[in-house]
Amino acid sequence: MPDDRTTVQDLKDGIRRFAAARGWDPYHTPKNLVLALASEVGELCEIVRWQTPEESVRAAGDPVSREAIADELADVANIVFLLSSHTGIDLADAIEAKMRKNERKYPAP
Repeated sequence: MPDDRTTVQDLKDGIRRFAAARGWDPYHTPKNLVLALASEVGELCEIVRWQTPEESVRAAGDPVSREAIADELADVANIVFLLSSHTGIDLADAIEAKMRKNERKYPAP
């Protein structure tokens, strides 16, 4: 499922099917998903916590670090997709709207 051939909806549908098959939907309230997201971001931070900036740049080139980063990044994305789905927020629309706000707030020189 490479990025250039996978839609956001495909990803959201896949993670929803995965969660539904396990009976997890009752636990996927916005509050629980936000807390889970914070936890997963913390796990991602843990990988590079004590690295120098240079070491953190090189981490993706190390197979062990790369796999750990990919795993935690996937966990973060999965929860973002679940939160988007459970709140009815279209993620692509939200990103586009936020980019317009950012363009006004941080104009290019």
